[in-house]
Formats: sequence, structure tokens, C-alpha cells
Amino acid sequence: MKKQLIMEKAIELFAKQGFEATSVQQITEHCGISKGAFYLSFKSKDELIIEIIDHFMIQFTSEIDYIVRSAKDEENLLYKFYYAIFNSFQKHSDFGKILIKEQSRSFNEDFLVKMRYYDRLMDKTILSMVERLYGDHEVEEIKYDLVFCIKGFISMYSQLFLFYNVPLDLDLLSTSLVEKTELLARNSTVPFISKGLIKIFEEPPIEDLTKEQIISLMNQEMEEMEESVEKESLMLLKQQMHEPTFGRAIIKGLIENIRNHPQTKWISHLLSSFFNM
Repeated sequence: MKKQLIMEKAIELFAKQGFEATSVQQITEHCGISKGAFYLSFKSKDELIIEIIDHFMIQFTSEIDYIVRSAKDEENLLYKFYYAIFNSFQKHSDFGKILIKEQSRSFNEDFLVKMRYYDRLMDKTILSMVERLYGDHEVEEIKYDLVFCIKGFISMYSQLFLFYNVPLDLDLLSTSLVEKTELLARNSTVPFISKGLIKIFEEPPIEDLTKEQIISLMNQEMEEMEESVEKESLMLLKQQMHEPTFGRAIIKGLIENIRNHPQTKWISHLLSSFFNM
């Protein structure tokens, strides 16, 4: 609970002042705790920053990836994608402000590496959505430009309500961006991104985990979990990684069992990628 309090209060200060201008002293005063209590939870301000980023971005990227992977209706997929993105920004506006401000001015190397990692995860998700919606062959020449355009829409329109307090109609915004994306996908003929630049999409994301690393994470979480459906599902998935015996439907069901548990949300995302779900 104390870690959660520190993270919540720190986000409020970071959103107003930025990372560099906010001190541990200010955070502890805002929380009403001692510096000693802070350092029992976090070794440094940098560690706090990274944990905040992981806390939100794990939930954000895994949720968006799940929407793209599990959608059965391609006709509404793009709308659901945009709606989920901006709904998340709206619910966590303070964190959204931090991301937009700090990515353009931060000198914290750990922050930049971490954000680059999550950015590449989002690139992969958007690219898979584009290929699913329009067919790999149909948009082959412009699909990477389209990924950047979609990310540009997200960045530009999110600033309207993060920094200018523009009233946000999620339905209208999502519908409008679907129309704009469709026009680009159907009518663009001059690609800008060359085959050399395409490599940034083909390289594995920084910090891609090995099977052994994923199993290690699973073991850590299982040690802390009480007996539950989620824990049993983790045990079966771990067994599947060692000795494949289950069909795809069973694996998908086990991953679904752990998807919404706060301790295993990120692991569910890693396992979805590992098993190509």
C-alpha cells in the first residue's frame, strides 16, 4: 500500500513539474512519509520512475495487444483500437502528460530505453493490425508509413485533452480517426519509409525475453500467489513450455485465465507472443 501511495503521489508531482524538477524530499512531503520509508520501497527516484512506467505501460500495451489479437470482427477493430487508446489516456491523464513531456526532454537513459522498448511493442501490435485489416499484399508498400501515421494521430489528438482541456467525445474521435486511417490506407501510393528503415520493425524489441527468463518470472509470481485458478493456469503453462502437450485452444484458455490478474497481466502478454496466440 505504501508503494502504491508513493507512486500515485509521485505521478501528481511529475505531471506538474517533470522528473528532474521533482525531488525525493518533495515526494515524501507530498505523501506524508519519511525519506527512510521511501527508501524502503524504492532505492532511488530513478527506480521509482521505471516502476511507474512499467506499471502503466505493461497494462496499456498488453490490453491493446489483446484487443488486436482477439478481435473477431475486423470491421470494428480499428474503432476499438482507437477507443481503447484514448479511453486509457483519459483515465490516466497525469501519466499521459508525463510520457509526452518527458520523451522530448528527458536525459534519463533508463527512461529512454524503457520507452523505446514499449514503443517497439506498440509498433508490432499496430503493424499486425494493419496487415490484418488491409491484407499484407494490399498495403505492402505503404504499411510502415501507415503505422507511423496511426501513431501520429494518437500523439497529436491525445494532446488536445491532456494539455488543452478540450472536451473529449471518445466515440466521435475514434470514428473520425477510423475514417482518416481508411482514407490513407486505401489511397496512399507514395511510400516514404525505405526498405532500410523497415529494419526497425523487423528487429526484436529490446529486452525480448528467452523461454528461461519467462519461466523464471512465472516462478517468482507463483511463489507469491495463493492457490487459485490463475496460479494453477501458470503451472500448466509452465509445464507446456517444458513439454508441449496441449492444443492451441487449451493454451489460449489458460492464458485468458491469467490475463486480468494484476500479477500476471504482463506474463499473459509474454506467453501470448511465445505461443503465437
